[in-house]
Amino acid sequence: MHRNTSPTLNRTYDAEYLAAIQSLEGDVEGRKAAWDYIKNSTAVFAGKPVYTSYIPRLFDMATQERFRFIAETTHSVLTKIMTEYLENPSYRTLFNLDPRLEELILLPRDYDSLLPCARVDLFLNEDTMEATFCEFNADGSSGMNEDREAALSIMDSEPMRQFRAKHEVRTCTESLFEGWVDEFLDIYSTYSFKVDSPHIAIVDFLENSVTEEFKVFAALFAKRGVQFSIYDVRELEFDGEHLIGRKAYLGRDNAPIDAVWRRCVTRDVLDHWDESQHLISAVRERKVALIGSFAGHIAHDKQVFGIIGHPRTRALLTDEENELMDSMIPFTTFLSAESIDLESVKHDKDSWIIKPTDAYGSRNVYAGRDFSEDEWSRIIDDHADGASGCPFLVQRFCVPYTTAAIPFYDREQDYTAQPRMYFNLSGLYIYNGRFAGVFSRLGPGSIILGRNGGVTAASLWVDC
Repeated sequence: MHRNTSPTLNRTYDAEYLAAIQSLEGDVEGRKAAWDYIKNSTAVFAGKPVYTSYIPRLFDMATQERFRFIAETTHSVLTKIMTEYLENPSYRTLFNLDPRLEELILLPRDYDSLLPCARVDLFLNEDTMEATFCEFNADGSSGMNEDREAALSIMDSEPMRQFRAKHEVRTCTESLFEGWVDEFLDIYSTYSFKVDSPHIAIVDFLENSVTEEFKVFAALFAKRGVQFSIYDVRELEFDGEHLIGRKAYLGRDNAPIDAVWRRCVTRDVLDHWDESQHLISAVRERKVALIGSFAGHIAHDKQVFGIIGHPRTRALLTDEENELMDSMIPFTTFLSAESIDLESVKHDKDSWIIKPTDAYGSRNVYAGRDFSEDEWSRIIDDHADGASGCPFLVQRFCVPYTTAAIPFYDREQDYTAQPRMYFNLSGLYIYNGRFAGVFSRLGPGSIILGRNGGVTAASLWVDC
């Protein structure tokens, strides 16, 4: 198996970059300019600017190749699992899924790509190149625009100028944006019922969406001469022949849609089941191309971590794929008395994290090290054996790799604060089996998330 166990140059790059900042006595003015850019940018979530870091993530060639190998191998594994699920009813019994979810997964697809867009989140030790999975986002993957804006905020800074005087630096922007437009149009070209000049639409429950990111993609599709709109799922109507976008957030009102880029996560569709029936019916009747299909949920559902190691799955995979999965999947099982000794989980809290099988945005995720023993014991009791109303998983906790960050939290002290060592989470984008770029999230706590002090750092390739 491809494995590089020698240290990367990443820490050397970080040291160079920090030295440039220190030579400018912390670069107060540069920090102010970067945060001013973010505050006026399209990097917005829930009406507020996204927290970012003044220090980017600087990745060398060895890291890029390791990311590529992991991403593309994982895509191969996930598509094999998805294929087996779709083709073999007995294999489906390994999954514990809502019957409505199975209905969605089995809807017709009619184009070649099984998993068009995904993001594999992992913890990479950049000194050894060993990695551990966090989760698979195969159901409305986002974050591309945060990375783009984070990069733009610092590319004209003095520390970056000094660093670029010695190194070739490249962002992920082109591969993530133009690369996806290319991929989407290529996938649509394989659709059995394609038309020559399609009207393409992003659909989502817009209160949960990143609409500014959608607008960036809309402009790129329009630049190619493609009709493009954005709709809330609840603004769709199926008349038996066409899926109609009634009131557009952006684009055309009362317009037939030929292809949907699905950004609504399956969990939200289930939560808005009745309101989603027009979209579902159009797909069922094969009147619109749904890119990606609901089959992506097979890879998205956290149950897949346990299923990857099942003998029936191992038989589908190559030796190299099994070896990689064995090395990267933390022990994962249902949080139930039948699956694990719950008392041992309670008494060894720092070793465990629990999460629902089907959620996103780190909702209802609990790391034992963040709680007292009594609190953790109550959390286990409240979620074990379906006590909370949905199945939970328990997973071995991985202590992430740390790098320096200068976080922006929209506070005056951010401009003079010393760099801090933050945990790293790397999200690897995969477009139809091809590694496309990285989403870098950093944070001070066990769960790397904005509301827990998490920040986005620009992901940059150095001398690649």
